[in-house]
Order: sequence, then C-alpha cells, then structure tokens
Amino acid sequence: MQAQKRALAIHDISCVGRCSLTVALPILSAAGVDTAILPTAVLSTHTGGFTGYTFRDLTEDIRPIEQHWASLGLAFDAIYTGYLGSLAQVALVEEVASRHTAQGGFVLVDPVMGDGGKLYPGFGADFPAAMAGLCRKADVIVPNFTEAALLLGRPYQANFTPAEVDALLADLAELAQADVVLTGVWEGDSLLGAACLERKSGRISRAMAPYIPGYFHGTGDVFGSALTAALLCGQSLSAAMQTAVTYTQRSIDLTRTLAQEARYGVCFEKALPELLRLLGIA
Repeated sequence: MQAQKRALAIHDISCVGRCSLTVALPILSAAGVDTAILPTAVLSTHTGGFTGYTFRDLTEDIRPIEQHWASLGLAFDAIYTGYLGSLAQVALVEEVASRHTAQGGFVLVDPVMGDGGKLYPGFGADFPAAMAGLCRKADVIVPNFTEAALLLGRPYQANFTPAEVDALLADLAELAQADVVLTGVWEGDSLLGAACLERKSGRISRAMAPYIPGYFHGTGDVFGSALTAALLCGQSLSAAMQTAVTYTQRSIDLTRTLAQEARYGVCFEKALPELLRLLGIA
C-alpha cells in the first residue's frame, strides 16, 4: 500500500461560511491526505455577503509554529497557500515553504488578492509584487483573471479570446517559473472552467463544465483544494484540473438544487462522493 501523503494548508479560518480552511481541510482529508493547517487569521464569518464580522490576525503565531515544526523535522508532500493578510505573512510563508516541502513535494499558491478587476480591501498597492515573489517559490500557481493582471502589473480586462488566454498563461508561467492554472475561463456562453499550462512541455489544456448562473462564495477554495488533492493522488495537472472543475461545478449545482443561501458557500460536502469517484478512491 502506498504511504499516506501529507499536506499543509495555509489559509484563514472563517468560522461560518464555507471557504479557506473549513473547505481545504475536509476536502483533502476525504481524499485520504494527512492534512495539517497553518491559520493566517480567524474571522467570525467570511467577508463576502456579511457585515460586522470579527477579524483576528495571527501573523505573530506563524513563526513560533514553524519553529516547533522545524524541531520535529516536519516536511509536507504539498504546501497549499491561500489568503494571506499582509506582506509580513507572505514573507513568513515563503520561509515555511522553503523549509518544510518534502523532497519530491510541491508548493501550490493560490494568489488570493482580488476579483472583479479590483484588489481586495485591506491590501496595499505593494501587495501584488510581494505575492508575485511567493509565486516564484511555487510549482503551481492558480490565479483568476484579476489576480493574473495584478501579478503581471497590467490593466484588468474581462474578456479574452482563446489565443489571448494562451498568451496570458505563457506570461504567467514566465513570471513564476511554474505551472499555471487560470480559473474563470469561458468557452462560448455556456461553458466555464479553467485552463492550464505545463511549463516544461509548454502544453496547454482546458477543462470545462456547464455554467450555472449566480455568484457562489468559496468556489475558488473548493477548486484549489480539489486540485491539490488530485495532484497528491497522482493525477497529471490537466487531469487534476478537470477533476477540480467537475467537482466544483457539482458542488454549485447541489447548492442550487437544495436552495441553499449562496453567501454561506457551496454544498461541497454533499458532492464529496463525486470527488472520490473522480479520484478513483470510491
């Protein structure tokens, strides 16, 4: 039997609202991955669709946690990073990644910092350059179109031709010296998914699923967690991307079918049997 993989998820904790660690931990665990966490902040709810939420920054806890792990000789087959609340956290996570990635392991960076053409509140103009530095430590980066523009220092544009998507993937791969999975890619008016470029081969692939109208919080974290799980289960980047697209779309579909309030996140739990099927586990 193959040894159990070990992952580290570095995200915030939103106590209510399915996103970040409350998504990453159960998805990776369901895939059979021994998953450790490094919280960057604790919020009463996530920030989409809620007001009056609490926020506690955990920057001061990161280094002591990492130093304890160093004393234990801990290393991870995958380090998966999401929301980082400050420049200081970006620098600390770079250290964690450099010290605790196992031989043959990978670092996957979701450069969470914006959407809809805008930088998220609380991030300064210097944050994208710092995030670009973290992306250069990664093996795989997973930006959306807003984050791609911020990383490259370009104006945001909402619509791309297929050729322009391919060129954007190439520019991101050159910037990060990493494989790239770009989310929010359209094919016509009815299919939505992602595109990836494998840097060493130059191969570009797409993964699509039927578009479901509406805005659903936390889908980026569902996608990134499923992508990480699929890579740890031995799938190629293009196959892992298709697994993540299919699973995310199924989670959205169940949320709509069950008439769940979208601001609480998607029903990824109900879709876990589909993920295990896609991973060849069930």
